[in-house]
Amino acid sequence: MGTVYLARDGATARPVALKTLALASEFEGSELTQARERFFREANMSGRLQHPDIVAIHEAGEAQGLAFIAMDYVNGHDLFRHTQAARLLPVAAVLQVLARVARALAHAHRHGVVHRDVKPANVMIDAAAAVGAAAGVVKVTDFGIARITDAHRTRTGLVLGTPSFMAPEQLTGGVIDGRTDLYALGVMLFQLLTGTLPHTAESMGRLMHQIANDVAPDVRSLRPELSEALAAVVARALDKRPEARFQDGDRFAADLLALAPEAATFELPDGDSRTDPRHNRPD
Repeated sequence: MGTVYLARDGATARPVALKTLALASEFEGSELTQARERFFREANMSGRLQHPDIVAIHEAGEAQGLAFIAMDYVNGHDLFRHTQAARLLPVAAVLQVLARVARALAHAHRHGVVHRDVKPANVMIDAAAAVGAAAGVVKVTDFGIARITDAHRTRTGLVLGTPSFMAPEQLTGGVIDGRTDLYALGVMLFQLLTGTLPHTAESMGRLMHQIANDVAPDVRSLRPELSEALAAVVARALDKRPEARFQDGDRFAADLLALAPEAATFELPDGDSRTDPRHNRPD
């Protein structure tokens, strides 16, 4: 439905990612109105969130039926490729990167914005940088279905997001807040450590039932070498009850960093990970 181009800002000559959507050719009537609102909500949400690990929006508009958002260009790739068992990042790199994502989400939540679609494909990393190090690039992207939280009423109705990363309350139309994003971050943590999702099923109905009712497997059942402390962090993030999860992203980040080696840096030449010999991962 849309295309993202590498473009150049005519005024500054800097490269930008230009996200476009031909709205009028894809939607009509009320659906066109809703699609336009959702598309520009991304620009609105991201534009109000000034954080080094959230993609910056430079301009948004619509011309000749083509809606566009010009945003930071990241010379790298998203985390999805590192959910494959053969391409997992070293454990310390996973902890460092997701700690930065957790802090970025904490910033969004403090400004009343819940992302609602946290997943590996919506986190970009710089393939040439030391992942997790201060010089590396980590960017949370795609606030297109984000919603400003409303403390006075429950948000129910249309379910938006990626089902495997949805918290139980998101699937059932319950109250959605920052802890919903942190559940999704817990799913990311599980997947980036193991190469698989905590819940899988052949049908949407069965998947939703598992997410709502079945306790996620202990991450050590798939990677026995992981520590008990790390398994406890994963389990807390994936708790069915929002009140039992991490209550804010800063706390989640602190627990992740407490488990990461202090001096570990990892180069990702050509988009592939290099394992530090001090850390093991499955072949």
